Amino acid sequence: MNILISNASSDPIYMQILTQIRQSILSGELVAGESLPSIRQLAKDLQVSVITTKRVYEELEKEKLIDSVVGKGSFVSGANQEFIREQRLKRIEDKMLDILRESKELGMSVQDVVKHFTLLVEEEEAR
Repeated sequence: MNILISNASSDPIYMQILTQIRQSILSGELVAGESLPSIRQLAKDLQVSVITTKRVYEELEKEKLIDSVVGKGSFVSGANQEFIREQRLKRIEDKMLDILRESKELGMSVQDVVKHFTLLVEEEEAR
């Protein structure tokens, strides 16, 4: 697991770590049952506070992406693929809501947004 922390980012350090671990799980890079570094080890590796990594693991547990077992460590949850799919869909919906709000602020119509999206899809498919 390779986590990069950027001091230039506007996101807090815990959010940068959380986002990267979450993405690794949702993308399948980290698989069910795979162990994660201990809270202390991750803090040492990233040169951050133990409080920061503890907060990250607690958030991942709330999202049911990891399970922590006292004395054994933290592991990628055995959540089924449907659960992971639902989590990914929720993230897409949140991003789409952000786009809708932003486009409203710009005075774009729904048709404008759809046209723009279609153009992006066509460009992506041409690659």
